[in-house]
Amino acid sequence: MTLTTQRFTLEEYLHYDDGTDSLYELVNGELVSMALGTGQHGELIDFLNTQFRTEITRMGRDWVSKQMAIGVQSPRGDRWDTVRIPDLMIIPKEQWRNLQNREAVIRLNEAPPLLVVEVVSTSTKSVDYRAKRAEYCVLNIPEYWIVDPLQAKITVFTLSEGWYDEVVFIESDRLISSTFAELNLTVNQIFISEI
Repeated sequence: MTLTTQRFTLEEYLHYDDGTDSLYELVNGELVSMALGTGQHGELIDFLNTQFRTEITRMGRDWVSKQMAIGVQSPRGDRWDTVRIPDLMIIPKEQWRNLQNREAVIRLNEAPPLLVVEVVSTSTKSVDYRAKRAEYCVLNIPEYWIVDPLQAKITVFTLSEGWYDEVVFIESDRLISSTFAELNLTVNQIFISEI
């Protein structure tokens, strides 16, 4: 849902405060309110965040997994700025440290996240599958997951030669991830994790 037709630059967006705790993405210069997700949406994000953090520790990687805490500036054909806030993001700890004393937005001239995850809801389905897929590909994000509880499937996009290769996982399929090569999770485990 677009909040206003007033256009914001990236800098105006980064300093915008409407006096609420509302979260907004910036899409072509317009503020788009991020609707509060369902309990299922939150549960899926929590479960994956816990799994990612456990796997990061097990692998001994200097990475962090963050829930809706970091924006990523996105290139679009329009002259107006866009900032997406993924449900989950994996980045190196050093990159996270660099965001500590400024707005937590990864700029176009900075290294992209290692992995981003979006959990689909009825209102975000088209954006998650189409717009964000294209934007994240252009940003060279190596891996993008779409967790879709509406269709009980998880789609993993892996960057290859500038394009995303797509693999769809359902039911008892074990997820295959280039970021987490030894992750031992099935689609059923993720969707049954809730409550």
